[in-house]
Amino acid sequence: MAIVQQIQADVKAAINGLYPDTTAAESFQINQTKPEFEGDYTIVLFGLVKLLKKSPDQLGKEIGDRLIEQSEGRISAYNIIKGFLNLVVSDNYWVGFLESQYKNSSYGNHSPNGQKVMVEYSSPNTNKPLHLGHLRNNFLGWSIASILEASGYEVIKSCIVNDRGIHICKSMIAWQRFADGATPATTGQKGDHFVGEYYVKFNDAYKAELDQLMASGLSKEEAEKEAPIMKAAQQMLVDWEAGDPTVISLWKKMNSWVYAGFDETYKRIGSNFEIVYYESNTYLLGKKTVQEGLEKGVFTQKEDGSVWIDLTADGLDEKLVQRRDGTSVYITQDIGLAQQKYEEYKIDQSIYVVGDEQNYHFKVLKLIAEKLGLPKADGIYHLSYGMVELPTGKMKSREGTVVDADDLVDEMVAIAEQHTRELGKVEGFTGEELKSLYDTIGLGALKFYLLRVDPKKRMVFNPEESIDFHGYTGPFVQYSYARTKSILRKSALPEDLSKLSLQIAGATLLPLEREMVVSLEQFPTIIEQAAKEHSPSSVANYIYNLAKTFNSFLTELSVIRAESEEKRQLRLAIAVMTSNTISSGMKLLGIRVPEKM
Repeated sequence: MAIVQQIQADVKAAINGLYPDTTAAESFQINQTKPEFEGDYTIVLFGLVKLLKKSPDQLGKEIGDRLIEQSEGRISAYNIIKGFLNLVVSDNYWVGFLESQYKNSSYGNHSPNGQKVMVEYSSPNTNKPLHLGHLRNNFLGWSIASILEASGYEVIKSCIVNDRGIHICKSMIAWQRFADGATPATTGQKGDHFVGEYYVKFNDAYKAELDQLMASGLSKEEAEKEAPIMKAAQQMLVDWEAGDPTVISLWKKMNSWVYAGFDETYKRIGSNFEIVYYESNTYLLGKKTVQEGLEKGVFTQKEDGSVWIDLTADGLDEKLVQRRDGTSVYITQDIGLAQQKYEEYKIDQSIYVVGDEQNYHFKVLKLIAEKLGLPKADGIYHLSYGMVELPTGKMKSREGTVVDADDLVDEMVAIAEQHTRELGKVEGFTGEELKSLYDTIGLGALKFYLLRVDPKKRMVFNPEESIDFHGYTGPFVQYSYARTKSILRKSALPEDLSKLSLQIAGATLLPLEREMVVSLEQFPTIIEQAAKEHSPSSVANYIYNLAKTFNSFLTELSVIRAESEEKRQLRLAIAVMTSNTISSGMKLLGIRVPEKM
């Protein structure tokens, strides 16, 4: 049990013992004590004061005395300041906690809770390579899956690939017209980059045709209808849906190029899935559900044959769920896939990591699923995140101005090399070790910067700022970890720390020693909070502050040349646990930590 939970239980027991005929035990708050006051945790007394009609000082003294008497040594002292009861947790408690956990490499992980959750993320289109926005999506999805797993959930990571539709046909038409038989193999390009170029070529050709048609006297609307290349793409989509063998063959070939490129990028950034769904297989899902919804009266059919649901009573609007020609729309497919996911995996929750431009869509999806009575409809959750922009502004894929994921990772690794060399941190490394180090730092900087921000917020990504070794960055945390490992190596500790046995019982704590142990104790609570809020930023912020405090600790206190053997062993235990916790926390963010820097 976390100390804050134990204190809550102790305070409730004290209140029930002191004031048995009231409901006062539910009328207090507990917070971490502010740095300017003595104490670890603070009980806010105002709710109790009003209920029990006692002065804050009298109430604080009665509860404080009872806690010291009955908390089994957990509370060693208290002070009262203007309605706040500040509690000091005893050194014995903190040292006992450190002694029991300092070499526990799985510290922070929760026991299985019997809940199963699917996290769907990435959702790429097969007409272009992954870009900066996909990186935020992948990092969020992968990280929240890891955090949920650490919180006790059984997690299935999934991806839906948007591999059909007019945007795919645009790349296919452009390849037919402009490639002259070229392939990724003949050009030496990654398949996703190769296909993406033809999507851009399509739009360039389309714009040129529009300009020509409008110059001949057509309005823009007329030109858009008459542009030959767009007509060809639309006809190709019709042919694809009709199963034309030639179109299907080209579609499979070009998609295979893209998938090979995606796989290479996923491997490099550390993203993976247990199950991949394809829109070409799922776009007809939900049609049976539409019929069932009509029979239940959830949906209504209009005179033209289209099927709708009226959500105006729920504060939304009318939503089309099936076109008049009987074809599905996106929401129909998502309803069907939600059912399929449950049938295949019996999941309790389904988390969709999708940008905030789809907020309305997922409100509708959940509401329809609930009205249809689909299993675990209340477990549908949209992990909405904001757009990522560069200092230069927004990106547009059809104009070829999107920041390619592979190019950005390459740039980050190059910046990592430049900064590392400038700081003179390359001595003692082999060439292969340096290559691995630059990759670790560059990718770690990218992930940390994108994950440190609350997902709901839009953000501007600055590559140079993200790799600052002294700021709120991944490299700063990585350097702090490497510093702990250096100290542990110099201390001649066994390589297998599970065999380590330090004698620290009964030690007293200096303020910075205490601050470190208090921070370390909070790690399981942080994981639980991040899982509840679906926000890896909680973990990033915690790990950064832990690393920052540890650097202050090392500035003021020596570990290897401590003033006594007792202090040396105590500080070694703190260093070991800090090393484990930083490593575990960064792993939840998908970030590697180097043994030396």
